[in-house]
Amino acid sequence: MMINMNETRLCTIEQIEQFLSGCLQVEFTKSGDDSERYEHISRVLKRFDYPGQGKREKGVLLKYLQVTSGYSRAQVTRLVTQWHTNRLATVPLSKRYRAPAAPFARKYTAIDIALLAEMDKANEDVCGPAIAHLLQRAYGVYGDARYERLVGLSVSHLYNLRKSTGYQALRVVFAKTNPVCNHIGVRKVPRPNGRVGFVRIDTVHQGDLDGIKGVYHITCVDSVSQWQVEACVQGISEAFLLPVLELVIEQFPFVIRGFHSDNGSEYINGPVAAILEKLRIEQTKSRSRHSNDNALAESKNASVVRKHMGFEHIPQKYAQPINAFYQETFNPWLNFHRPCMFATEIISPKGKIIKRYKDEDVKTPLECLVLLSVKDLVTLKEGITLDALQAQAKSKTDLAAAQEMQRAKSELFASFQKQKRRA
Repeated sequence: MMINMNETRLCTIEQIEQFLSGCLQVEFTKSGDDSERYEHISRVLKRFDYPGQGKREKGVLLKYLQVTSGYSRAQVTRLVTQWHTNRLATVPLSKRYRAPAAPFARKYTAIDIALLAEMDKANEDVCGPAIAHLLQRAYGVYGDARYERLVGLSVSHLYNLRKSTGYQALRVVFAKTNPVCNHIGVRKVPRPNGRVGFVRIDTVHQGDLDGIKGVYHITCVDSVSQWQVEACVQGISEAFLLPVLELVIEQFPFVIRGFHSDNGSEYINGPVAAILEKLRIEQTKSRSRHSNDNALAESKNASVVRKHMGFEHIPQKYAQPINAFYQETFNPWLNFHRPCMFATEIISPKGKIIKRYKDEDVKTPLECLVLLSVKDLVTLKEGITLDALQAQAKSKTDLAAAQEMQRAKSELFASFQKQKRRA
């Protein structure tokens, strides 16, 4: 590291503190010969009479040396201790760590590692205990003197030898990178830009019981208005999913422009892509290592599906009555009477978008849809008007709609228990 600044003008602790407060955005990197950094540390410690300083002043000097030398706090502390010990003998700072003159003797040589690699290759890398047993048999049963040292090889140290450089050089394996074979959907996060019609979809499984699958809930929610449609199917195979998926799209009052899901095969497949292509809907999928790409749908899984349907196993034969309950009672209550939190985006001084959830931003999906229609951000389907949707919402109060939903849900689960007792 080359110290080109004239730091000798810093003669007081106050000046050092001012320097540190003014160079927080300056990055000092360590490069070059260590001897220059050692000389710099020695000059600073001598100029400020480090042993005679107080605790606070010593801390400031250590921080200054850490910043200007590029060393860590632990390294600077060790060098200062070395300087303090040898200052009366005027011994300069120097590197004290080096390879030992007489290193520890290796118990297992390169020949032993080669024998281990040969045994692993012949047995296609079975588990460590099996290889250790084979090494013992090679010497004890078959009398091969080459394996004498490897008889005492522990299983844990066997794995250490497998990680060694000598072993890795003998067991180089070249494998082609597997390309992504499924090109359905664009791997990106949708950008609605305030427009309604870009939905997120996800699947929730209602648990297993003795290896038997339960029903699957489908959560589909618009990313801007939070208009939500729930559905239920027996399974996520093509025979069950495709008819319900078309039904889900039909239940939205506005035109669907984007369809976003995770990378599950229930949505990333040819038949689903054909349906979306027929409707001219863009299909996108979540990116790798971006867990928030489908966060809205996954949050609805917890706050809506799990809250009302629970975690207990529900047999697949009940998928049809649950789907009828969703379509007739649950979905109208969700979109006409259940308030949602909407975020207000604030740009921080650093340019980061921060979301704030304010009390005044609470509204139902229908209320949000009405506000967005004023800005011409909603394209309703043919034959559907906002006046008709509002009239349908006002036909029941929020309390009456919630009580009706609870009664229908109780009757649904009561029928499940009744059929279970009969069985």
